[in-house]
Amino acid sequence: MVRSLWSIGEQNSWQLETVGSGWEALESVQAGKTPDLMLLDLPRGDGDSLHILRWLRRLRPHLPIILLCYPDDAGRKNEAVRLGAQDFLVRPLDDEHLERAIRGQLHALVDHDEMELASDDIEPVGDDAFFVSASPIMRKLRAQAELLAQANVPVLILGESGSGKETAARLIHKLSLRSGFKFLKVNCAALPGDLLETELFGFERIDSTGTVRTRPGKLELCEQGTVLIDEIAEMPTSVQSKLLQVLLKKQFFRQGSGAMIEIDVRILAATSANIERALSEKKLREDLYYRLSAFTVQAPPLRQRKEELPLLLRHFMYRLAKHYGLPARTFSPSALEACQSYPWPGNLRELEEFAKRYLMMGEKEMVFGASLDKNSAATRAAHAFRPSDETSGNGQNGEQMASPNSLKSLVQSVKWEAERNAIASALEKTAWNRKAAARLLRVSYRTLLYKIEQYHMSASESYPSAFPGNGFKSNGKRA
Repeated sequence: MVRSLWSIGEQNSWQLETVGSGWEALESVQAGKTPDLMLLDLPRGDGDSLHILRWLRRLRPHLPIILLCYPDDAGRKNEAVRLGAQDFLVRPLDDEHLERAIRGQLHALVDHDEMELASDDIEPVGDDAFFVSASPIMRKLRAQAELLAQANVPVLILGESGSGKETAARLIHKLSLRSGFKFLKVNCAALPGDLLETELFGFERIDSTGTVRTRPGKLELCEQGTVLIDEIAEMPTSVQSKLLQVLLKKQFFRQGSGAMIEIDVRILAATSANIERALSEKKLREDLYYRLSAFTVQAPPLRQRKEELPLLLRHFMYRLAKHYGLPARTFSPSALEACQSYPWPGNLRELEEFAKRYLMMGEKEMVFGASLDKNSAATRAAHAFRPSDETSGNGQNGEQMASPNSLKSLVQSVKWEAERNAIASALEKTAWNRKAAARLLRVSYRTLLYKIEQYHMSASESYPSAFPGNGFKSNGKRA
């Protein structure tokens, strides 16, 4: 095997270095070695060597590892992948198979290097999401996630809308021993109470033909995995009490069934709501809150991690360019300067939309003007708080966009300002009860949720006016 590796390495001009065991490889990485790829040979019948994967993953989360094993240990593939191996090869191996596996991992590295990003600061966490820890506050959050990942306890994640609460939850799941199983999310704000209960707990019904119809909920589907319950303050109290029993006893009754169902699932919860207000208004049960909040993490808003903006923008740009099949654009110094001075009330979600518009239209139709303090408030409104082009019906063709100084642009900005302020006023009057606000505005509940998302609004912020006369300022406060 070693001879084959040296032969393959010489043919491809790869630099190879060997050590005597997996533990020596671990010591080498601890000492500062930074290989692009590691082939870890699992001795016959030595299951303990798999634990090296866990330590290597903690030291170098992005180091690709190919595990080589004997047929006796082939059944441990799932465990090896869960612990961090990118590939799992079983002897006997021919040179072509081995070279193909190595090339596959190295090509993935090259594709990532072409993005000119600091790979150690960007960590994929599944479902096309990534966690960036290039600032002190995010490195602290990652350290907290790593500690919480090792404890099988509920975690409450707080933060403004769009600040990356789901990403933090995915990171906890990825670093935990449950990472080989499912991660599912339930958004309490997007479903009425009866549908939410069905989504979580499932149902069992008898149809007109007498056939029993059973639909398992996400808690059952996610057995041994992790469930994120997003915007938990929006969950009806009747469902909260049922969830509390799951946290206490790891069991529940499915709707329409008298059979007790036992589950093994980890529950993470997240909210952008003001917790004190939610508790005082009885929207969130105190006993449930205390059960969840024993371990709490805070996802910081983007304005507290602005040193990461260049990295985040480049990453969004390359991901979006690949998705739309377009050449990636480079952000100009003036664009980066404008981004640094903007408060980003919509956080990462708003930043991604900005990168998308920049990719489609470039500097000419930049979301921010070339000089922020020279632009009028209405012009800034037409750019900074313009709904995404996909959802506002404008399309993605730059020729269809109104000039920032045109009458059409000014009319659009006034329309968006009036609509956003009306929504903000209704939400304030109803203490952010979305259903009551929808009735007050005479729109459907789903339409209101869509508009809140469109204008990057969250309960933790105050909106006296979206566009004050002296220019836009964020009055947002952390929950």
